[in-house]
Amino acid sequence: MALDIKKFVVRFVEETRDHINRLNDGLAALESGSADKENINAIFRSAHTIKGSSRMLKLGSITETAHKLEDVMGGLRDGTLQFNPALGQLLYRSVDALAALVDTLAETSDGIHLPPPDAALCAALTQAAAGQATDAAAPSAEQNEPAVAALVAEVEEVHTATPEPAVAQAQPRAITATVDAKLKTAETVRVRLSKLDELVKLMGEVVSSHARMRQRLLEVRDIERELLKNGDERAASSLHRFALTLKDDVQAQEVLMDELHDKTLLMRMLPLAIVFEPAARMVRELARSVGKQVECVVNGAEIELDRQMIDKLSDPIIHLIRNGIDHGLETPDKRIAVGKATQGRLTLSARQDGGWVLIEVNDDGNGIALAAVRDKAIKKNFITAEKAAVMSDQEIVDLIFLPGFSTNAIITDLSGRGVGMDVVKQCVIDDLQGSVSVETLPGAGTTFALRLPLSLAVMRVLLVEANGLPFGFTAQYVAELLRLPSQAQMTVADRNAVIIRNEFVPVVPLAELLHIPAHLVHPRKTKIAASGEMLLVVLRIRNEKIAVQVDDLLDERDMVIKPLPEHLRQLPMVSGMVTTGKNELVSVLHAPALLDVAQRVRNQAVRAEAATHAAENHYNVLVVDDSLNTREIEKDVLEAHGYRVTLAEDGLDGLRKALEGDFDAVLTDVEMPNMDGFSLTAELRQEEKYRHTPIVIITSREKEADKQRGIQAGADAYIVKGDFDQSSLVDTLRTLLG
Repeated sequence: MALDIKKFVVRFVEETRDHINRLNDGLAALESGSADKENINAIFRSAHTIKGSSRMLKLGSITETAHKLEDVMGGLRDGTLQFNPALGQLLYRSVDALAALVDTLAETSDGIHLPPPDAALCAALTQAAAGQATDAAAPSAEQNEPAVAALVAEVEEVHTATPEPAVAQAQPRAITATVDAKLKTAETVRVRLSKLDELVKLMGEVVSSHARMRQRLLEVRDIERELLKNGDERAASSLHRFALTLKDDVQAQEVLMDELHDKTLLMRMLPLAIVFEPAARMVRELARSVGKQVECVVNGAEIELDRQMIDKLSDPIIHLIRNGIDHGLETPDKRIAVGKATQGRLTLSARQDGGWVLIEVNDDGNGIALAAVRDKAIKKNFITAEKAAVMSDQEIVDLIFLPGFSTNAIITDLSGRGVGMDVVKQCVIDDLQGSVSVETLPGAGTTFALRLPLSLAVMRVLLVEANGLPFGFTAQYVAELLRLPSQAQMTVADRNAVIIRNEFVPVVPLAELLHIPAHLVHPRKTKIAASGEMLLVVLRIRNEKIAVQVDDLLDERDMVIKPLPEHLRQLPMVSGMVTTGKNELVSVLHAPALLDVAQRVRNQAVRAEAATHAAENHYNVLVVDDSLNTREIEKDVLEAHGYRVTLAEDGLDGLRKALEGDFDAVLTDVEMPNMDGFSLTAELRQEEKYRHTPIVIITSREKEADKQRGIQAGADAYIVKGDFDQSSLVDTLRTLLG
């Protein structure tokens, strides 16, 4: 990947100027005779660091000068070269040359316009280092000085373009070149991270406390209404004018405060390159250690995250890299055997998606061996054989996140201890308030996707009410808010669902999901129920959705999420607490954990129902739909009646799976990417084995013309999602399958 140095120049300039200051201080100590061995080592390390950092950024002039300086400092460190005033003069000149190059870099912001390295200076440094290194014994200072003095004189002769200014005679070291006598101020200031963290935390508290100002405004409004109710219109009018002024002040303060807070957070944002670049080097080292050839590709390293997030990302990324190299990528001989290039590829990528950052670690290896995962889980008593038999592929893949799980037959330095993937999930979900998902294809590779918020300092929070109790959701998970008539709800596989834009979305009352006792039911809930409406918060977690039914919406704004106390951090569904304007503590719910609980409840119901119909039939059904929610719900309905179900995510995927397997029936949506349902139906009818196979179209299209098109394509039945009834679907399949 071509490195855009402009992103890193500012940091390089800051750090290099620090090293230049250390070089000057170290040389001054050498000159005064007070330098010890550690001082010389420190000077050498600074020169070495400047050389290495500039080489990564392709800053050739700085690299060359620092390299020559490092060689001389190496001689001083090893004792093959002794310090003397003439050598000190040459070293000072080298540091000045580096400083001038760094100043030029700071002004141009790239390495293209840097002047070439000073040839005479580099030659003098080379001769000084090499000439002394050839002696068998370390020469004395008196022996060194004449030769070095001659080298310095040579450099001075090259550099002297005009008579040396008189002011230079008073300087402690000889400077013969014309000096531009002006002071340059730095564009940046280095601040301790602890101080910056304190500032961000304080700013977050200011944002949080502003809620109390808004609450005071609401209280003034309440007093105004009370005065009007009591007939004191004069006082109410005066209070109304005050309330309007207070409202303007609160809103103006909020605008300024939000801007200040945003700029404060930007100060702590860092590019993902800080994590990705060292990780890329680690990939190469780990691959060599296990005899594999791996190319590491990095994309999106310029994406920025809060430093608080960056600090916690290192361990998950390392675990995923180890997993990809050890479990995912094959050895060169195995790759050749299956027709792949000998060199595998591991890709680290990042992109911003609204208020989220999506980080993916992908390998082009053999994919996750589902059978091996299933067998190991049974062997380690994580699941029973009976449960494993009815688990979906995705459920089997998710087993790798269990603590202590590993498919390695032997423990090595790289993996096999059963520690790693559970750490990834815990860190991403608990510490970073994100989510992690896995996609794997046999023979094609595996992708781990981490979905993370941009910052944890302050987050947008939606406050809702369920059974009289307040709860919060971070806004990143909230897809939409809906009011729907109660009649829009349908029962599918013993669970409630609604149709939202051609997609089945499960509905779960929040009070039921959290097991809030019925005696806490609030009068507002009774009022909403009487209105015949449902208030739904649709949460989106990765590619899945769940509609959480609540009683009321309370507020939506930026809030400081405080971590749970130590003794409560094992609560999986609560990610933290926020404080309202009334100083109430409100639990912020973790949407992925809510989805997991809802899915477990649903799966238990489906499996219990499936057990009663297990012997009813042995038909294999292919379900094709681009909505994950719709696929899963239709799968639940069919499995509850004993059908074996395979899922496909679009028409093209459905056609491939149909041709690779044998299915007794096909259910397909119409509107899908790559290939729509009409085209899929027509293509299947061209295949001999599917010429008479029942094909059912399930879609939200209600027009008669669409129904006729489906029939013409070869469909045996056409079901509109708005009229969906699981009994009619099962009855239709029974009729078509005889």
